[in-house]
Amino acid sequence: MKILLVDGTIIGRKTGAILKQIETYIKEFDGSLELELLHLADFEHQFVDGRPFDQYNDDMKTLVKKFEEADGYILATPIFQGSIPGVLKNAFDFLHPKALRYKPVSIVANGGTQQHHLVVENQLKPILDYFRALVTPNYVYTHASHFDKDNNIIDENVLERLQELVRVFGKYCELSNDLPKEPIDQH
Repeated sequence: MKILLVDGTIIGRKTGAILKQIETYIKEFDGSLELELLHLADFEHQFVDGRPFDQYNDDMKTLVKKFEEADGYILATPIFQGSIPGVLKNAFDFLHPKALRYKPVSIVANGGTQQHHLVVENQLKPILDYFRALVTPNYVYTHASHFDKDNNIIDENVLERLQELVRVFGKYCELSNDLPKEPIDQH
């Protein structure tokens, strides 16, 4: 299975640091998964504005193709002003409604206040539900206090929760293998 580890921002380092830790745990848990780190910062972004898809730049076409070809995702996002970054929402807007259907997704987020964890519940989960993704029930929310000055995770509880997230994600990957990706319904 091809798993996309998505760093959902174009600035900052903490979400990337979280994904590197998750990558280590996934390799320990299931070495058969093919992992790819995808940093939204590596793409020249254009806004979804309704034009035909072939009129967008090559970076946007590549981004969509990477999402479509993946079998599962771990999404890492910062929380800015009580919301996900616009660049991440814009990436979702490019995707076909069936692009993530029945594919496992786990979420990690980082914010400046403890209350920002609600963004996962109020914004990300509804978006992923729209796509009918298999969202794992456990997400991990981090705060600046969980990192040292070099963006290494120093909170043992966070590290344990990331390990558990990877364990559950692995089980969702197994579950998704048995689900047909072509739906019976037309919606």
